[in-house]
Amino acid sequence: MDLGLIIVGDEILSGKRSDKHFSKVVELLAARGRQLSWVRYVGDDRQRLVACLRESFASGDTVFSCGGIGATPDDHTRQAAAQALGVVLALHPQAAELITQRCVEMAAEGKGTTDMSTPENRQRLRMGEFPVGSEIIPNPFNKIPGFAIQNHYFVPGFPVMAWPMIEWLLDERLQHLHGREAQGERSLLLYEVPESAATPLMEAIEAQYPGVRVFSLPSVGEGGQRRHIELGVKGPVALLEPAWQSLQAGAGALGGQIEQMPGGVNAPAMPG
Repeated sequence: MDLGLIIVGDEILSGKRSDKHFSKVVELLAARGRQLSWVRYVGDDRQRLVACLRESFASGDTVFSCGGIGATPDDHTRQAAAQALGVVLALHPQAAELITQRCVEMAAEGKGTTDMSTPENRQRLRMGEFPVGSEIIPNPFNKIPGFAIQNHYFVPGFPVMAWPMIEWLLDERLQHLHGREAQGERSLLLYEVPESAATPLMEAIEAQYPGVRVFSLPSVGEGGQRRHIELGVKGPVALLEPAWQSLQAGAGALGGQIEQMPGGVNAPAMPG
């Protein structure tokens, strides 16, 4: 099953804030032997978000979505998810309970009232209105939950909330997605050899070692560096060594200068 990430917010697209979710989700998944298949950035546009979610729901992928689940006019994710699925929003009973608990805590701190009929608290309760059929995702930071529906997991845009919620999902709800064997990557820098000259070698290695993927990251010499290709192999550690030896030998035969890159295991083996 492929894994996707949707990051929502005009502030990311305008550059007002820098996205931190992508690198963190990559890190969390790598620690569990998985990686993202795709990522999308979407602004605070209801219909564009609806279209994005319709496509991702139809894909069958497992998707994490960060941002836009609040209750202000520029938050559209809850409504867009409901529209994409053709369902309505409804106050989730458990979400209502958790939000009420949070309001009680805030009142004890002198920051509000326990009366849930006030405009402020009614507005807070709207954050618990999720597409019908949703389950909640606990938020250890302030109790205001996210929601899950059809292999999609919606969390706030704040990293201090989103990251522990995603980590909880991975370890408590999505253990079946964990990789079953350690993944590794080895690469080298090959100088003054065009990428086209290395392509036959890459194709031969992938054909010879099923399960191993070959990659190339070319540089045209920016930043004062000489022109080079980072050429490498990645895949299950158990399959990597013979492919790596073949890559080194083949790269050497191409005639350019070779510089080794640090390499090793990217993710630990997971229990089966």
